[in-house]
Amino acid sequence: MTDLREQRANPLRTPEDKRLPQIAGPSGMVIFGVTGDLARKKLLPAVYDLANRGLLPGGFTLVGFGRRDWSKSDFQAYVRKAVDEGSRTPFHDNVWERLAEGLEFVRGNFDDDAAFDTLADTLRRADRERGTDGNWAYYLSVPPEHFSSVVHQLDRSGMASPGDASQWRRVIIEKPFGHDLESARELNEVVGAVFDERSVFRIDHYLGKETVQNILALRFSNQMFEPVWNSHYIDHVQITMAEDIGLGGRASYYDGIGAARDVIQNHLIQLLALVAMEEPTSFSPAQLRAEKLKVLRATSAVGPFGKTTARGQYTAGWQGSREVVGLREEEGFDPESTTETFAACTLQIESRRWAGVPFYLRTGKRLGRRVTEIALVFKEPPYQPFSKGQTDLLTNNAVVIRVQPDEGVLMRFGSKVPGAGMELRDVNMDFHYSEAFTEQSPEAYERLILDALLDESSLFPTNSEVERSWQILDPVLNYWAGQGKPEDYPAGTWGPPSADRMLSKDGRAWRRP
Repeated sequence: MTDLREQRANPLRTPEDKRLPQIAGPSGMVIFGVTGDLARKKLLPAVYDLANRGLLPGGFTLVGFGRRDWSKSDFQAYVRKAVDEGSRTPFHDNVWERLAEGLEFVRGNFDDDAAFDTLADTLRRADRERGTDGNWAYYLSVPPEHFSSVVHQLDRSGMASPGDASQWRRVIIEKPFGHDLESARELNEVVGAVFDERSVFRIDHYLGKETVQNILALRFSNQMFEPVWNSHYIDHVQITMAEDIGLGGRASYYDGIGAARDVIQNHLIQLLALVAMEEPTSFSPAQLRAEKLKVLRATSAVGPFGKTTARGQYTAGWQGSREVVGLREEEGFDPESTTETFAACTLQIESRRWAGVPFYLRTGKRLGRRVTEIALVFKEPPYQPFSKGQTDLLTNNAVVIRVQPDEGVLMRFGSKVPGAGMELRDVNMDFHYSEAFTEQSPEAYERLILDALLDESSLFPTNSEVERSWQILDPVLNYWAGQGKPEDYPAGTWGPPSADRMLSKDGRAWRRP
C-alpha cells in the first residue's frame, strides 16, 4: 500500500488520493511574535481552520510567546478574536473549546533566560498532560535580527533538541531570509548551528497556494503543454505580482527593504523555478528541490541594468475611484529614501530548454489592480497565410497561470470573427478553480503549517535555494544602490516609464492583467 506521506508529496495524485486524511501526529507549536499582524491575520486563523478540518491531533497545544502581560484567558480571547476575523471555515463551538484547552501564553523578551526556562517548563507540562510527546515546531514570526537570540535561547534551554529518537523539533522561519547573500549566509549559519537543515522550514507562503502547485500538474500531467514548453515556441515569460495597496502602517519596516527584496528574491524567483525546472524523476521533496536548484544555478540577471531593469516609487494618484497619497506622504516614511516600491528585472536561464528566452519579473505597490500571474508568451507563427489586414487584432498566443486572486489558467489564441470576411482576433479559454471545483482551496498557511508538522518539505525552499536567489538578485541591487532615487509613477498605473522601455526596446510589451 502506498505510504500516505508519499502520496502527499505527489501533486499529481488522483482525486480519491486527495481525499485521504493527512492528520498530524501528536505535536504542538510555539509562535514567537504571536502578537504581530502575521500571527493575528494568518497563523492563528490557519491553526483554527486546520483544527476545524480535523487535521490536528486532539491534544494539539499552541503556545504564544510575547511581551504582553496576559493570562491564559487573555490569550484565549485574543486568539478567538483573530479566528472570528480571519478564519475561512465555519465556527464550531466544540472545535474551539477543544483548541482553546491547548492554548498557553508565556510572557518574556528574547534575551530573557527566565522566560525561556518557563517556556521549557510549559512544553514539558504539555508533553505530560496533553500528549504532545515531545514534538514541537517553533514558528519564528519575528524580524531576522531576532533569529539569533531565539535560536540561542532554544538551544540553551534544551528545547532545540528532542529527548529521544522518536521525538522531533523543527523551526519554521518567516521571510525575509536576509537582505543580501552575505546576510542570508549568516542567518543560515546561525540557524544551522542549532537545527539540522532537515529540521528547518523556510516559509514562502506563495508556494502553499493551490495554483502554484498546479504549475507542476499543468506541465507534467498534460502532453499538450510540455512539448512546447521551451525556447522553440516560447518568446518570453512575464511573472507579475501587483498590489493595489500602499505601505499603510508598514512604512518604517519597508524602508530599506523594498520591492525587490520583499517579493522578487523569494516569491517570483521561486515561481520562475517551478515554471522552468525539468521534470523530476519523482515528486519527493529531495527530487523536487534538486530540479529547482538546477534551474536556479543556470539563472542570472541580464545587463546592462540601466536598460534591463526598472524601479520606482509611487506618487499621489487614483486607486479606482479613491484618491490616495504618494509614498513620501505616507506616515513614517523618509521622503529622501531611495527604497523602491516598484521593481522589475530581466533574467535569463542558460540551458538548452530556455536559451534566448527572457524572463521578465515585476512587482509593485499602488499598481492598477491586485494580481499575481505567470504569462508564457509564444512566438509568432513562422509563416502567416493571412494578410496583414486580417490579423491586425491578433497578438501572440499565451498561456497565463493566475495565482491570485482569481485562481485559474487562461489560454489566448486567434479565432475567426463570425461573418462573411476572414477577420481574426484573440479569444480566451478560461479555467477558474472556483467554477471547476466545489471544494474551497485551503489558505497557503494552512497547507504549510500542516506540512511542517508532517515533515513534508516539498514546498519549503532550502538554504541553497535562498542563497542562490540572492546571488541572482544582488548584482541588480548593487547597481541600483549607486543610482540615486527611483523613478516616480502615479498610484493606480502600472509602474514607471522605464518598465515599459525594458520591453519595448525588444519589440515587446507588458501584458495588462
